[in-house]
Amino acid sequence: MLLLILGVALWWAAHLFKRIAPGVREPMGNKGKGVVALALVASILLMIFGYRMADGAFFWGRHPATVGINNLIMLFALYLTSPGPKKGALFYKLRHPMLLGFLLWTLAHLLVNGDVPSFVLFGGLGLWAVVEMIVINRAEPGWVAPSKGSIAKDAMFMAISLVLLVVIGYVHGLIGPPAFG
Repeated sequence: MLLLILGVALWWAAHLFKRIAPGVREPMGNKGKGVVALALVASILLMIFGYRMADGAFFWGRHPATVGINNLIMLFALYLTSPGPKKGALFYKLRHPMLLGFLLWTLAHLLVNGDVPSFVLFGGLGLWAVVEMIVINRAEPGWVAPSKGSIAKDAMFMAISLVLLVVIGYVHGLIGPPAFG
């Protein structure tokens, strides 16, 4: 469990580095991007190995109904992390579509994974997404929404999201539990 907690903590630290310690990050220039990227790769590896090795109490698991709901949430999460919300007509006023999509991803995974390691991983990452939105809103209060796009762009990115859901679900089934039941 320690590796998992360290991975989630490193994820938080790497993403919040420029906001928490701008005096340290700014002089690093472009080299700082490499440091942050390495920290993120390390955090992902720690989370993967930590999650696979972690043990903890089990409260609920996969059920056909929750798997279906999970997949619908995942489709919407993928759409939100695409350029669709900024180029489309439906969600162009959302300030943080990618972070909201990431938050939905964590909630969808908690729906079907009710054990302590999942609470640490997905709960910790979901909490990070919420904190990140708050920190960005405080640091940059004068945000202006992009101009409204077209419904055709929304449809295009939703179709791409559906294809991605099938591909990601297939790969997910190869390396972990089957995503589609």
